[in-house]
Amino acid sequence: MKNIFLIIGAVLSITSAFGQEKFWDLQQCVDYALENNISILQAQNTILSNDQDIIASKGNMLPSLSSNLNQSMSIGTVELYPGEFADRRFNSSSLGLSLSQTVFNGFRNLNILKQSKVALERSENELNKIKDDVSLNVANYYLNILFNKENLALAKSQYEFSYKQLKQVENLVNAGVQPQANIIDAEATLSLDEQNLTTAQNNYRLALLNLSQLLQIPLEGFNVVAIDVEVPSESLLYTDIKPIINYALENRNEIKVANNNIDLAKFSTKISKSAYLPSVSFGYGFNASANFSNLSSSNSFFQQINDNKGHSLNMNISVPIFSRNQIKTNVAKSKIQENNSDLGLIQAQLNVEATVQRAFTDAKGALKSYQAAKKSLQSQELAFENSQQRYQLGTINTIDLEQVRIRLLNAESSLINSKYDFIFKTKVLDFYMGR
Repeated sequence: MKNIFLIIGAVLSITSAFGQEKFWDLQQCVDYALENNISILQAQNTILSNDQDIIASKGNMLPSLSSNLNQSMSIGTVELYPGEFADRRFNSSSLGLSLSQTVFNGFRNLNILKQSKVALERSENELNKIKDDVSLNVANYYLNILFNKENLALAKSQYEFSYKQLKQVENLVNAGVQPQANIIDAEATLSLDEQNLTTAQNNYRLALLNLSQLLQIPLEGFNVVAIDVEVPSESLLYTDIKPIINYALENRNEIKVANNNIDLAKFSTKISKSAYLPSVSFGYGFNASANFSNLSSSNSFFQQINDNKGHSLNMNISVPIFSRNQIKTNVAKSKIQENNSDLGLIQAQLNVEATVQRAFTDAKGALKSYQAAKKSLQSQELAFENSQQRYQLGTINTIDLEQVRIRLLNAESSLINSKYDFIFKTKVLDFYMGR
């Protein structure tokens, strides 16, 4: 019997330990996940990178300015007169400034800028999609903890009942009312319930572990607030699926991402086609130089710079004639990507619609299962109560009573399963309705 007190003590110790832990409510879990999830942080960094792409794209429309400064020196011997040589040092300095501006390049720079802005919008939609997925996962894991907590409470109550039943059988055996074999049967039932209690404890612990890992926080000291879960009813069930599908197809972030991909592909085609058009650019240049030698007198450095300066203006027009089919193939590949993007949107729409359809059907099925499980539980409770009375009168044996008890336990477990299945499916529908 020592195991009995050990099990009960373990359950009580878990309960007392939880009193020292930090209890998180659902909103706290969601907020923490949204702030610390690695995938979300990576998506935020992608947005920062897209911002830099936009800055670079705007820079393509600005003029470019560059300068150069050269300095050289040569040392050697030169023949001044026949048979007369001298050491010579020659210094040369030059400086220049150049400015260029692209006036027209087939709207390439403009389309690159527009494409960069669409890429930023796509990254923002992808970030929102990740946030939605993380929030839904947190809610699912949270509900799973509550589900396993109810199963743990059920397993505990069954264990306590079996323990009391064993004591009752021992009293009846000692009074000579029942045979000694009934004690063995009762002990076997208690052992089975002990095993079920241990399993329920482990499942509850694993449910806490799953949520803590999702939040990326240590399991020790972590627990969740027990919330009142609504009882499944017709009032919680959506009556019409069309508004859900229509809202999801218009507002879901995966649909927005698919539309962004279409826009990006179209801009890629425009950028590829720009290579067919001529490009026009203007340029301005300035240069000056100064030269010095130890064998000749010359003006000062600044005087030479002033005397040897020059300005230049130029216009460059480039007209593509033959590109070895490079432009043609680039345009063709861009159009193929456009088609793939269109197909991607269709696939995203089908996926969203299928998910909503499944959740809607599952929710209706879960409600029916709950209603059936509720009726079954009521029947099994009456059957078990009747069997207990018959057992005490000696009209049925321990095996018969145990069979009825197992059916009752299964009915209670089915009710819990169907309840949380319904709750989660309705939460999925709420999720796709933007609630």
